[in-house]
Amino acid sequence: MNVNIRRLSPDAQIPAYAHAMDAGFDLVAAEDVIIEPGWAELVPTGLAFEIPEGYEMHIRPRSGITLKTKLRVQLGTVNAGYRGEVGVIVDNIDRDTDIEKDFLIDVSEKIVSALDYLGAWDHFARGSYIVRKGDRIAQGVIKPVEQAVFTEVDMLGDSDRGAGCSGIN
Repeated sequence: MNVNIRRLSPDAQIPAYAHAMDAGFDLVAAEDVIIEPGWAELVPTGLAFEIPEGYEMHIRPRSGITLKTKLRVQLGTVNAGYRGEVGVIVDNIDRDTDIEKDFLIDVSEKIVSALDYLGAWDHFARGSYIVRKGDRIAQGVIKPVEQAVFTEVDMLGDSDRGAGCSGIN
C-alpha cells in the first residue's frame, strides 16, 4: 500500500518500520515539547498523511515510554479524509509538582543535566519531561475500516450475556 506524506517541517522524519514484521511504524517529534506533571501537550510530527480511502491510521503508545516514564500517549485515529498535521497527544501523569526542583528527564532515556538547562528551564516543575525533536514518541498503524449501517429496531435478539452486566463501571 502506498501512503502519500507531506513534510510540513524541515525537521519532520518520514515514518519507518523498525523491523520487517512490525505492525506499527515510528512517529517522531518534529520539535521539542516540555510536558509538566498533570498536563497534556500535543507533540507535532511535522507530517500530513493521505490515508487511502477505506483505511485509517491508529496512533498508539510505544511500550518503552509507557514502561519507563510517566508519559502516556493517548490513542488517536487519523481518518482518510484528514489532511492536516498529525500530532500526538501526550499526558504526563506524574503527581510531583514541586516547582522548586529544576531538572527534566528526556524521553530518549538520557538524564538531562540540570546545569545544561539552568536559567532556561528552571521554572518547570520537578517531574517534567522534555520530548526532544527526533524522539520516537508513538507508533502509527494503518488498518482497513468497515463502516456499520445502523438499524433501529423494537427488540434485540437474545444472547448468553443478556443485559445482566452493562459493561459500564
